[in-house]
Amino acid sequence: MTGSTRALFTADDYRARMERAAHAAADAGLAGLLVAPGPDLVWLTGYTPTAITERLTLLVLAPGRDPALVVPALEAPDAEAAPGAPALTLRDWTDGTDPYAVTADILAADAADSRYGISDNTWALHLLALQTTLPGTSYAALTEALPMLRAVKDAAELELMAAAAAAADAAFEEIRGLPFAGRRESEVGADLARLLREHGHEQVDFTIVGSGPNGANPHHEMGDRLIERGDMVVLDFGGLKDGYGSDTTRTVHVGEPTDEERRVHDVVRAAQEAGFCAVRPGAACQDVDRAAREVITDAGYGPYFIHRTGHGIGVTTHEPPYMIEGEEQPLVPGMCFSVEPGVYLPGRFGVRIEDIVTVTRDGRRRLNATTREMVIVD
Repeated sequence: MTGSTRALFTADDYRARMERAAHAAADAGLAGLLVAPGPDLVWLTGYTPTAITERLTLLVLAPGRDPALVVPALEAPDAEAAPGAPALTLRDWTDGTDPYAVTADILAADAADSRYGISDNTWALHLLALQTTLPGTSYAALTEALPMLRAVKDAAELELMAAAAAAADAAFEEIRGLPFAGRRESEVGADLARLLREHGHEQVDFTIVGSGPNGANPHHEMGDRLIERGDMVVLDFGGLKDGYGSDTTRTVHVGEPTDEERRVHDVVRAAQEAGFCAVRPGAACQDVDRAAREVITDAGYGPYFIHRTGHGIGVTTHEPPYMIEGEEQPLVPGMCFSVEPGVYLPGRFGVRIEDIVTVTRDGRRRLNATTREMVIVD
């Protein structure tokens, strides 16, 4: 997160998040949470170490005790400047001492035979050392134990999500006016990355440009293929603006499309609309997938829709919840996720249309506003 982003949230905001996380851990039968540098630590404290190294940095949360941040002494000044620092007890350690003993000291009263949630991106080096220092303890990945921890956004977060989506929309409106034919996919991708940054993104996570047959690969890495007239081109791009994610996909056509290309695009557009309309409080995540998939299956393209319909988004561009068959998690106002069905015809072309959607008290709202009709480019 950038400094400007951190200023958008106060120490009280971070204190409330840490309290909420500690209580959620208790409700899940955990003794506490251990959070290493990464998106969870940023969301809970506003702190990002200047460099991720082998030195242990670990947030320790447990119900009924003050949050504590174990941090290398040489990085303590940075940690003290984090916006959530007033809500934390800092426990620094110096090279040559044992940081795991510091952590064990914080947990000592309840550690024996306890189970903790631990952030997914914690290094194995640290987890194994904790298990050695605290024999009898066990650990569950946060995504498994508390998958909905960051899923419900508050009003301030929703404002940032909407601003990130608007910035991505602005990038699309500009890219559609640039030439495609005769340029390499990588050149168009570089333009997309540049436009995202010009519209306020501090981080570009992906710029997928899949032209012609490459569009039939949902995660095609843009390459040196020259885009030709007659190509369908899948544009999927996003990143972080003020610490919150954007992710949108539009499929454009270079010159006039064939009847079949229009038909497939229309099917995907109808599926995307059906998935969007299925969003409402109390519906299951899988209902969104089912609604979009039914349209594509009924049109005869079911075998060519080869991925889930959506994923959550927030301080990372992919996070729970997931819009997929078997996910019965109810939708809750404040959740944000993609709705992005697609059809991929191997060796020929692909079509995907994606918006970020948020659940409201009485339904749903799109955060992306660019047209979902087929766009013709030069």
